Amino acid sequence: MALIRIAQGDITEFSGDAIVNAANDLLILGSGVAGAIRERGGPAIQQECERHGPIAVGEAALTGAGKLAVSYVIHAAVLGAEPASYDSVRRATRAALALARRHGMQTVAFPLLGTGVGGLDREEVARIMLQQFKNAPDDIEVTLYGYGPADTAAIRRAL
Repeated sequence: MALIRIAQGDITEFSGDAIVNAANDLLILGSGVAGAIRERGGPAIQQECERHGPIAVGEAALTGAGKLAVSYVIHAAVLGAEPASYDSVRRATRAALALARRHGMQTVAFPLLGTGVGGLDREEVARIMLQQFKNAPDDIEVTLYGYGPADTAAIRRAL
């Protein structure tokens, strides 16, 4: 089981190997977490996304992190050609963890996937993601970020 931490705040301030972006299948950095990554990381991330996309919903792609304090951004596609669903959150979380492991990452931060534009329930998403983290190898440390108090409270209830 992965070591699981909970944090509240801006995921783009995380310092570690990678942060996960709640992405669309076209890898367009629009609003929410993706918009914050674009704004704080700089245009190089979107340019790299354009070379990788599109990907299928439920898959993940890896880019550099531009000006962010991490080495990589893992773009976990939870919506696009199909709407966000609890199944797409499960698949995208699993794909992001597998990508992190393949690249030897030890510290990765995730937002609550699919709860912004996707409109999914925060507590149920947290439950699904935490289950995937529990199934991950024990050599990875995962931080699940809640942007605000309501997000963090949903994560704590899901625990």
